[in-house]
Amino acid sequence: MRLRLKADGRIVELRDGQEFALQPALHVAPPGEPGALAVRDLRRRASLTQMEFAARLGVPVETIRNWEQGKRAPRGPARALLAVIAHAPETVFQALAKA
Repeated sequence: MRLRLKADGRIVELRDGQEFALQPALHVAPPGEPGALAVRDLRRRASLTQMEFAARLGVPVETIRNWEQGKRAPRGPARALLAVIAHAPETVFQALAKA
């Protein structure tokens, strides 16, 4: 059996060139974590498109799409950054623009 750990934390089995999930992916964010609606709401409150929001955060636009569609949940530093954006979006965007 060949296994692969995916970047999003999933473990898949490799068979005949295809990937098969060994554990079901969780699409619901645990309480207290930014979920799909929260990420979309943050972006909309900032009046940004997905591409603009992704560029300001320094992540691929696919990441924003996955978060908003509930395919993935923000983890670690991204989750912390989104929590700060919820409280002071302009401060965060100004700081990120200077970096």
